[in-house]
Amino acid sequence: MSEFKNKVAIVTGGSRGIGRAIVEALAGRGCDIAFNYSKSHEAALELEKAIKAKGVRCKAECVDIKDFEDVKEWIAQVKEDFGRVDILVNNAGIVIDKPLMMMSREDWDQVLDTNLSGMFNAAKACIVTFMKQKSGDIVNISSVSGVIGLPGQTNYSASKGGMNAFTKALAKEVARYGVRVNAVAPGFIETDILSHFTDDKKKEIADSIPLQRIGTPQDVANCVVFLLSQGAQYMTGQIVQVDGGLAMR
Repeated sequence: MSEFKNKVAIVTGGSRGIGRAIVEALAGRGCDIAFNYSKSHEAALELEKAIKAKGVRCKAECVDIKDFEDVKEWIAQVKEDFGRVDILVNNAGIVIDKPLMMMSREDWDQVLDTNLSGMFNAAKACIVTFMKQKSGDIVNISSVSGVIGLPGQTNYSASKGGMNAFTKALAKEVARYGVRVNAVAPGFIETDILSHFTDDKKKEIADSIPLQRIGTPQDVANCVVFLLSQGAQYMTGQIVQVDGGLAMR
């Protein structure tokens, strides 16, 4: 717990699913947390209260991750309120799955603006601080869709493939400043995205995964914690697949 105590982490899209699991995992290890949300107001406030009960500082804020100026102001305020920023986890993302022939320009823009430009907005707002203090960690939550491509997800795959390339490029830029940048690429995870699937469909998915199960948000959070820990200090520019072997190559 001590290695995260008194550190401040920003988690985008932290109120539900994988983001919530990451917030809880880091807070459970003594990390102070600032996270944003877009619509889940009640869930965000409930999580903020639960995290504070762990004895760490926590602040939830409704911020549009697509808005460059709003994100910049939010992260500046976090730095002022908490006194520092040590960790950025870019988790905010959306899915609008359709075959390309049926995909509208709005479907494309919404996914790219949220998943890819949203990551840029947050990283841009943190990177100078990290470089100046000669320390800082960024973990981007990508997807195996960005590694192997999945049909019906040209927009999502493009956004996550872009995130993977961004991760490697930025890692090379800032390594000399003691800043590390990695990504986690989950496979099928038990979140709201799968909530509309039937049990039969979930079983079909599980049967297609070498480890024979759908992952949990905690599986992803555990990997994020590892990448931020002392045990991963010689890792940067990595895309770590947490997918039960689904997309192994």
